Amino acid sequence: MTPPEGTAGTPPEGAPGERPDGASGTGRRARGLRRWHRLPIVVRLVLAVAVTMSLVLGGATALVYVRVQHALDQQLDADLAAYYHDLQGDLRAGRKPGGPDGSAYQVLDTHGRVLQASNLVRTKQLLTPAQITSVTGGTTVHRDIGGLLPLNPHTLRIKAQRVRLPDHHSVIAVAALRRGHRDEALRELLAQLGMAAGLTLIAASYAGYRTARAALDPVERYRRRAATLADGTSGVRLPVPEDRDDELTRLGHTLNQMLDRLEAAAEREHRFLADASHELRTPLSLLRAELDVALHRPRTAAELTETLRSVDSEVQRLINLTNALLDLEQVGATDHLTRAPVDLPGLIASAVDPHRTATTRAHRSITADAAPGTVDVDATWLRPAIGNLVDNALRHSHGDIHITAATHDGNLRLTVTDEGPGFPADFLPKAFERFARAEASRTSPGSGLGLAFVAAVAASHGGTAHAENTEHGAAVTLDIPC
Repeated sequence: MTPPEGTAGTPPEGAPGERPDGASGTGRRARGLRRWHRLPIVVRLVLAVAVTMSLVLGGATALVYVRVQHALDQQLDADLAAYYHDLQGDLRAGRKPGGPDGSAYQVLDTHGRVLQASNLVRTKQLLTPAQITSVTGGTTVHRDIGGLLPLNPHTLRIKAQRVRLPDHHSVIAVAALRRGHRDEALRELLAQLGMAAGLTLIAASYAGYRTARAALDPVERYRRRAATLADGTSGVRLPVPEDRDDELTRLGHTLNQMLDRLEAAAEREHRFLADASHELRTPLSLLRAELDVALHRPRTAAELTETLRSVDSEVQRLINLTNALLDLEQVGATDHLTRAPVDLPGLIASAVDPHRTATTRAHRSITADAAPGTVDVDATWLRPAIGNLVDNALRHSHGDIHITAATHDGNLRLTVTDEGPGFPADFLPKAFERFARAEASRTSPGSGLGLAFVAAVAASHGGTAHAENTEHGAAVTLDIPC
C-alpha cells in the first residue's frame, strides 16, 4: 500500500530512533560537563575566577553607567525645560526666539509646516506626522534624534508642545538641544570602564592562577614523592610542613599515617612469611625423614604404628604452630577491638577452667583472686591470652599458679605467678619476641609464640606486658586500660 504523499519515509511522532530536543540538549550538557572535568584544576579555577569577575565587573559597569547616564539626562532635561520655557515666552511675546549655544528651535503650524526655524534645523524634520498629530491633540512629546554610536555631531534632544499665541492661533513649538557633550561623556565613561574592567579581569585571573598554583603545589610535591613510593622505596614519607594546619597539610598527615599503616602491614606480612617458613621447615623435615625411613625397608606393624604416632605428633605440632601464627597475625592486624563490659571474675574463671584438669593430674593448683566488677575489654582476645600465661606456667614451672586481677583508676592489672626457676636472666629482655625460647625449654613442646601473642593482645588494647622473676618463680603482668 502506497503511503500518502508527503509522508513517505517519515517516522511517526514518537517513533523509536527519534531524538527529542530535550534529550539532545541533555546529551550536549553531559558532553560539556565531561570536557569541563577533563580540564586541569588550575585551568578550571582560573576560568571560574574569570567568569565570576566578568559577571561582577559587568554588573558594576552597568550600574555606574546607568547612574551617570541618569544624572546627565536629568541635567540635559532641566536645560531643555528652561530653554523651552524661554522659547514659549518669546513666541507669546512676539519676539524672535533666541537661545544658548547648541540650541535650536522650530515653529510649526498644526499641519506640520515649518513657520520659523533656526539655521541648525531649518531643513530637518524634527517630528514625525504621528507626533505632530499627537502634539496637536495636546500631548507633550520628548524625542532623541541620533544615537550614542556611531559618532554623530548632530544628535539632539527635543521637546515639542502646542502653544497658544495672543491672536488665539495655535502653533507647535519644538525646542532642541545638542546631546554632543552628554554622548561624549558617556562614550568616554564606557571606554574608561571597559579599560578598567579589562585590567581588573586580567589582574584577577593572574591572581587566581597564582593562588591556584600555590594551593596545588603541595599536591604536586605529594605526587612526585608518591612516585618514588611506587618504585618500591621504603621509609619514604610525603613532605608535610609542620608549621601549618590547613586542609592540604592535614591531607598530607593523613596520607603519611596511611603509609605508616601500609608499611607496618607489609612488615607484618614479611615477618609472618619469614617466621612461618622458618618454623614450618623443621616439622616438615622431620615428617619427610620419618616417611623416608618407613619406606626404606619393610617394617613390622609395631614399627609402622610408632612411625604413624610420630607423624601424627608432628602434624599436630604443625597445626598448633599454624594456628598460633594466624592468631598472632590476626590480633596484630586488628585496628579496632570490640570492647564490651565483661565480669572480671567470670573472665578469669572462663580462661582458667580449661586448665584445671591438667593441673589436677600434675598435683598442682590454680588460685584466682579477681576483684569484683566489670572491665571494658575484648574478651575474645584477652581470654586466650590469659590461657597462654597459665599454659606457660604449667609447662615451665613445678609449683602452684596464682592469678590476681584488679582495676585501679580505669586500668586493669592482671598478674600470673608460678613457683619454679623463673625466667633465665638473658631471656627476660626478649621474652615477648616471636619464637623466643629459653635454652632450657627448647626440648619441651611449644612454639615460642605464647608470650608474643600475650604482648600483642595487650598492645591492641593500648596496654603493656611485663615479665620478671620473683623470689618464688616467674611473674607476667598485663596492664590494660579498661
